[in-house]
Amino acid sequence: MAEDLTVTRGLVIPASELRERFSRSSGPGGQHVNTTDSRVELSFDLANSPSVPEWLRTRMLGRLSTRLVNGVLTIAVSEQRAQLQNRAVARERLASLLRDAAAAPPPVRRPTKPSRGAKERRISAKKRRGVTKRNRRASPDD
Repeated sequence: MAEDLTVTRGLVIPASELRERFSRSSGPGGQHVNTTDSRVELSFDLANSPSVPEWLRTRMLGRLSTRLVNGVLTIAVSEQRAQLQNRAVARERLASLLRDAAAAPPPVRRPTKPSRGAKERRISAKKRRGVTKRNRRASPDD
């Protein structure tokens, strides 16, 4: 499964920059787990990757700062019983994380003020509600 990882149309991570490690899983599988290396750790050195443009690397490093160890992003998967399935899940998770980190920042919100008509409608509704509540009160002569 040594193929390039497509993150977005403009960002493709070459297979040579991905490192996979395999170990015994503690997940489902019974005695099968004790004999096979089905757990997958997929690592990508984001800080030193030549395939990520510099302007995008700074954005991604900032957004993924809590998940990085010395600039390396690691995904560990041991959900499936088969190593091949765990490898596919790990690659998809890595692509999803990198895609979210590479996304453009949301547009800056410009604060707005309510219009004059909206203010007047709000005040008149409050007055109507106050009149309704006032009419419900028991009069003192009762």
